[in-house]
Amino acid sequence: MKIKSKIWLDNEGKLIFGTGKSDILKAVKRTGSLNRAAKELNMSYRHAWSYIQSIEKRIGKQLLVKNKGGKDGGGATLTQYASDLLEKFDSLEKEVKVFVNNRFKEVF
Repeated sequence: MKIKSKIWLDNEGKLIFGTGKSDILKAVKRTGSLNRAAKELNMSYRHAWSYIQSIEKRIGKQLLVKNKGGKDGGGATLTQYASDLLEKFDSLEKEVKVFVNNRFKEVF
């Protein structure tokens, strides 16, 4: 038997950030492109872009710096805010999992 836990950030019942949205930002960081990130995650560009826009709208901060296409192609990089958000979220998620697993062992 195992325990599962999941965390997310919300404001007044509206999801701001969680594992799925974290995965998109990590994929952008890895691939240098929202389009490639979406493909890697088996989602449409439009869907991935709508996730990014919803986070930006709810927190009032820009997450991506977008470079238009052209001869050398386009791309996207994370803003410093997005990088910090990812780092903090990952750290918190790891700490919560350790706590929940330890507590589970104590109780069961």
